[in-house]
Amino acid sequence: MLEQPYEYTARELVEPDWRRLPGFAGVTDEEWRSAQWQRAHCVKNVRQLRGVYGGLLDESFYADVEADQAGRATMSLLLPPQMLNTMVPGAVPTTAAMRADPVRRYMLPVASDRLPGDAASHPYATRDSLHEHEMWAVEGLTHRYPTKVLAELLSTCPQYCGHCTRMDLVGNSTPAVPKLRFELRPVDRQEAMLEYLRATPGVRDVVVSGGDVANLPFRTLEAFVAGLLEIESVRDIRLASKALMGLPQHWLQDDVVAGMGRLAATARARGVSLAVHTHVNAAQQVTPLVAEAARAMLAAGVRDVRNQGVLLRGVNATAPELLDLCFALLDGACVTPYYFYMCDMIPSAEHWRVSLAQAQTLQHDLMGYLPGFATPRIVCDVPYVGKRWVHQVAEYDRERGISYWTKNYRTGIERADEDALDRRYTYYDPIDTLPARGRAWWRARAVDPVAASRVTAPAG
Repeated sequence: MLEQPYEYTARELVEPDWRRLPGFAGVTDEEWRSAQWQRAHCVKNVRQLRGVYGGLLDESFYADVEADQAGRATMSLLLPPQMLNTMVPGAVPTTAAMRADPVRRYMLPVASDRLPGDAASHPYATRDSLHEHEMWAVEGLTHRYPTKVLAELLSTCPQYCGHCTRMDLVGNSTPAVPKLRFELRPVDRQEAMLEYLRATPGVRDVVVSGGDVANLPFRTLEAFVAGLLEIESVRDIRLASKALMGLPQHWLQDDVVAGMGRLAATARARGVSLAVHTHVNAAQQVTPLVAEAARAMLAAGVRDVRNQGVLLRGVNATAPELLDLCFALLDGACVTPYYFYMCDMIPSAEHWRVSLAQAQTLQHDLMGYLPGFATPRIVCDVPYVGKRWVHQVAEYDRERGISYWTKNYRTGIERADEDALDRRYTYYDPIDTLPARGRAWWRARAVDPVAASRVTAPAG
């Protein structure tokens, strides 16, 4: 009897023992479950990182982290103990194990991870790779799709991911990226968003994000969502929070659970779908605390908890890794696998990105193992287009890694553009994944990274 390409095995979730790390050796269960304690003991610099791991890691590793922060890092360090504890979860970490760990690879980048020199960034990489700011209807409210908007309520998170697509706005400035800042006061920005939505009945779906809504005082989040629930045209509300995984303690606080229950009850009474979307990229991040937080949200009455991960080389870019993650989410935590995005074309991200061809292969290899409702779609978020299933590409030059896409709607900035629906839009594979002739073609070109055309790929 031949084995299947992937053999399903039910696995029990395990909370890694944080006491194996010198800096957390004396931490009690009560402290670990405290959101306040977690926030107070986040790692924000190499000194604090050394305080957690001490002599377990070589000085060369700490120097590698420092070099990245001083050089190409687009996000500053911010790692809650919960997140750190999922790195090398089954053993006392060694330097070699930390370097190879998938969670470490995307949450704690080091300089040696990145491709050398100019190869670290694609020639057409941009800070706001999805051009969301161009589509702000009011400050922080991106009206990109006909019936959907993204409400960025704040620019901070409980944890910072190295591959963050909003690295131009979210988090602290780094030597490589001076961050943009909101100009309006939060209360004024939120009221401007609600006013726009009251005046725009064509919008039925609001993603409330940032940053991460877990960094908002819950009374502020509740007031904003309550305002959305008063708008008759709004029928779907999704709260985006990686902290459901990175800081589940936040979502288990009594006031948060009670407040979500109030919002869910109002949503049900008004026929509105209220869901929570999180961002988990590796199966080892799904722990009993994450499952408890997800189930607490479901018990409070939210319609669904869904996961939107990102495809990342060295983290989850194989079918077994993705299937392990999907089953951990679905079986262990009642979280529905929803999307896996291709990593966006931001600066210094080439070592993480995968080609469209690989993404298509992964989508093929996921099919048939999971229930249909929980089989995630792998999508390419094409600049000026939006999410497209990877098999929706109109044309694909695999040698040069240039894919061409079309769309069936105008974004908020294209209402007067007669040609928007007839235009082809481009996306680019990481150059180091191309065949030799394709790499040579790119080497022969002098490309201005800020001059990327949204109309066609470069001729030649």
